[in-house]
Amino acid sequence: MYTEAWEAEWERVLWQKKPYPDNYVPRSFLASLSKNPNFRPYTYWHLVILSCPISQHLASIFVFLAVFMRLQQRLLDPRVLVWISVGVFMAGYLAWELLECSRADSQTRYTNRAKTLKASILVFLALMSLSPVLKTLTAATSSDSIWALSACLFILNALLADYTPMNPRSHQRERLTSVLSMNAAISSSVVLASRLSDDLSVFGLILFSVQSFALFPILRRRIQDTAKVLQVALTVLISTLSLALTYPLSNTAAYIYFACFTFVTFIAPAVLVWAQRYKNEIRGTWDPAVPKVNRRFSFSR
Repeated sequence: MYTEAWEAEWERVLWQKKPYPDNYVPRSFLASLSKNPNFRPYTYWHLVILSCPISQHLASIFVFLAVFMRLQQRLLDPRVLVWISVGVFMAGYLAWELLECSRADSQTRYTNRAKTLKASILVFLALMSLSPVLKTLTAATSSDSIWALSACLFILNALLADYTPMNPRSHQRERLTSVLSMNAAISSSVVLASRLSDDLSVFGLILFSVQSFALFPILRRRIQDTAKVLQVALTVLISTLSLALTYPLSNTAAYIYFACFTFVTFIAPAVLVWAQRYKNEIRGTWDPAVPKVNRRFSFSR
């Protein structure tokens, strides 16, 4: 009875004199113990869907490398590549308009179309005028250094890319990592284009790289906010295209891409689902207090 009276008046303070030692532990110390309070178990197929943007990005890198090899070996006419790039741009912009038609008014869409047309013409003319300069940019650099630099930049591009979905209702700025990722990919494309033989090939490859690493990630993030079927279909399409373009050039490169695709899309989610059973996070009254912020109030400001 005397011990219960002690515990009834026990408080976790040291400045007040108490009839029990400083290292006293009451019986109710572990009453508020909780394990994994915010734990949400993952499901395998949900993680597979979430890994689709990474698979799409890796596929776009291998598609670009396959196009570069065909231009370097003169297996692809650069004029065909330019027309393909224009057609892909029109198809992507049409898809963007279909996704935005139900979310923006007519005046906003008209303004965005004018800005897009103006930016497209400026980029087209700038790349056309800079192609002779870019062709001789790395003339004094050995090819081995170019291949190593390009590989490092593409790895940096894949690591820093933004794979989160784009919320069309929020007007958030691009993350610094996504900007660095795009700059790394464009820089790698420029040093690879400098190894081509004519100005038209350089122009076609840089134009294709702008679409692959600057415009396609925006459309990819926008598609992530739509139906999952469309996202899966885009992943299958780009992955199949990557294998079809890579395999005739190099069996080793095709096997490397297939291994990366299999690991990212199927093996890594399975490993995460298996590892979450060992998650053991303990929370109690001894932890620092976590403030509860009114999210609706904070977004409305």
